[in-house]
Amino acid sequence: MFQLQGPQLLQMLEKSLRKCLPESLKEMVDNWDHYTNTYQIYSKDPNICQEFLVSPEVINWKQHLQIQSSQSNLNEVIQNLAARKPFKVKHTERFLYMEPDTVKKLIPSLFDVKNLPPGGGKPKAFNQEMLKLSSLDVTHAALVNKYWHFGGNERSQRFIERCIQNFPTFCLLGPEEKPVCWDLMDQTGEIRMAGTLPEYRKQGLISYIVYIQTQALNKLGFPIYSHVDKNNKIMQKMSDNLHHIRMPCTWNQWNCVPL
Repeated sequence: MFQLQGPQLLQMLEKSLRKCLPESLKEMVDNWDHYTNTYQIYSKDPNICQEFLVSPEVINWKQHLQIQSSQSNLNEVIQNLAARKPFKVKHTERFLYMEPDTVKKLIPSLFDVKNLPPGGGKPKAFNQEMLKLSSLDVTHAALVNKYWHFGGNERSQRFIERCIQNFPTFCLLGPEEKPVCWDLMDQTGEIRMAGTLPEYRKQGLISYIVYIQTQALNKLGFPIYSHVDKNNKIMQKMSDNLHHIRMPCTWNQWNCVPL
């Protein structure tokens, strides 16, 4: 590793990096698709952050987009940008959870076994004779889209289809070989879009699926995290029972729509 000095070397590096943009950025061609037009931001200095966010080369503010971050103090920065640029913004803040092994690897100072709830962090048993562990097929995207809080439209279904095609998924199939419970991963690596058919709820099925997915992703070396609505006491209790650890920071999302 060596330090780059001078504007010419920096320009050469920028051109080289632009040729290696990930496919996820190359797919950001639909100005109305905020599911794909997603940015993850972390800044050591939010005040400086505003200077580069205003640049159209960093974010295409003409698109419907969303910004995600673990820094709630970015809200002031983004709201200030909204006052200067022609777009409206909606901020969503939720609890952020991490799986214990992920915390031990990335933030060991936060891991305290004494503060974990009793039990081994495993889901309760259920009758597995009627349900079969499997993975989702792209034809299941419509079902997931129907129950996803952030979904329910054509673009969200296309986004779910791409997640199913490209990332690990888990589900339980019922007697008719149709999913009754499922869990996905999105392009940020987060466990998302978990759902259970109404007639199969209150049986601990989602806990089982999340547990199985966690075990599999751990073996693949993925950091495991998810967000939970602050009013969703059921999912918070499930996260606690699985020994997932609530982070001191929160999960934040800003949906930005140009005017």
